[in-house]
Amino acid sequence: MDHFDDGHQHDGQVQSYGQMATVLCCECGVPMDGSSGLVMCYDCIKLKVDITEGIPREANVSFCRNCERFLAPPQQWIKAQLESRELLALCLRKLKGLNKVRLIDASFIWTEPHSRRIRVKVTVQGEAMANTIVQQTFEVEYVVIAMQCPDCAKSYTTNTWRATVQIRQKVPHKRTFLYLEQLILKHNAHVDTISIQESKDGLDFFYAQKNHAAKMLDFLTAVAPVKTRKSEELVSQDTQSGNSQYKFSFSVEIAPICRDDLVVLPKKLAHSMGNIPRLVLCSKISNSIQFLDPNTLQHADLPAAVYWRGAFPSLCDVTQLTEFIVLDVEPTGDIRGKRVGADVTVCRAQDMGVNDHSFYVRTHLGGILHPGDSVMGYYLANSNFNSDLWDTLDTDNTPEVVLVKKHYARKSKKGKYRKWKLKRMAREHNDIVANDDSRQARQEQERAERDYELFLQELEEDEELRQTINLYKAGEEPVARDADEDEMDDEDEDAPEIAINELLDELDDMTLDDQPVDA
Repeated sequence: MDHFDDGHQHDGQVQSYGQMATVLCCECGVPMDGSSGLVMCYDCIKLKVDITEGIPREANVSFCRNCERFLAPPQQWIKAQLESRELLALCLRKLKGLNKVRLIDASFIWTEPHSRRIRVKVTVQGEAMANTIVQQTFEVEYVVIAMQCPDCAKSYTTNTWRATVQIRQKVPHKRTFLYLEQLILKHNAHVDTISIQESKDGLDFFYAQKNHAAKMLDFLTAVAPVKTRKSEELVSQDTQSGNSQYKFSFSVEIAPICRDDLVVLPKKLAHSMGNIPRLVLCSKISNSIQFLDPNTLQHADLPAAVYWRGAFPSLCDVTQLTEFIVLDVEPTGDIRGKRVGADVTVCRAQDMGVNDHSFYVRTHLGGILHPGDSVMGYYLANSNFNSDLWDTLDTDNTPEVVLVKKHYARKSKKGKYRKWKLKRMAREHNDIVANDDSRQARQEQERAERDYELFLQELEEDEELRQTINLYKAGEEPVARDADEDEMDDEDEDAPEIAINELLDELDDMTLDDQPVDA
């Protein structure tokens, strides 16, 4: 009997434990677990309690239409593409009250790019009641307000720059600056420039911040033999806070030695450079200067820092080249890379048919010269130079002629019909003469056009030089042409041309950072 009662009591306990205490929701009457102490079900809590209360559903974001940057409060302007992570983070930071809930997810809802509306879907979690976590999703619409950032506002006013880089080179031509312009465009070194002014012997770059000018200095030091000097000017000073505003000027001087210049090296310097002969040609310009001896094909590099410790000018530049006609070529067998030594017999082009005076010279152009070719060189016979270094040379053993490069006769106006072109930077011209129709202004314009045409011809002749810059496809060639022009083009068949596979498509390369600077 006792055993039966024990079993009966045990079954009753099992039944009581298996039953769950339930209560009905006070709103919808759905049964729910009563052990939680809640009187409403989870769905009714979501309907009755709004955890996103206090979070706005509309907000504004500021956008500069000039530089295409968004304002990140309080004063920072950042680059952010549409539907990017950076823009999403900026939008979320604009929402007040978002720190009271837990952010679970956020994503963009697609809108028309020109609608000036940005819609974001946000999912958050928060505590609605005691021990009750609710998750909700809502949308926020941002209105994009177009305005002008302070940097762009400064660019349209005068005297707002904080730093300037003044580049100068005292040479009678613009070849160095034309090449430097292409290097700047290729590497986008001008992207932070406010404006560019062209002045005598150089260019002036203006910047809104000092660190932008420092970046340009680093670039120039890497591509050219330069020396720099810094100066600063006090603009304003606050005596209460001790803050001061300065304008910084960086003076950059490029070595006055250019490619193809004839140079006389100081005796000690030539000895330290591997006993290279003192009368040499400048064969390459980078952050160092490379010299070449046409007789032995020996070359040596001179670092910019060493040059500026004892700077010296060139003896002759490319504006003093004379045209010679090749009469005979005898290779010597010396070959170093693309340079081939040869003994060449030449005479001046102006002496052809007048006298039989010829010159027997050693040159590095033996690989490309043939009898009947034209070649440009320096005529040193009976020449007087205002140079102390030239006076220290043994003039009895100096050559009468130094050949520099092969000359291609171009009788047609090839500049109009080239299949390639170069980009140019927009510049302000700081003319010394007020009247642009003056004789001096016309001469400067003609000289600039002549230097640019010579630079284009140099690019056509030198494949190694073309590798360092960007060349672009030009438009269609004009259809209407004269018969005389066609005949002249036949005379230019020997002139080198640039292959189409070396050219870039300007449309494919046109990005925001590649745009020329509007001065």
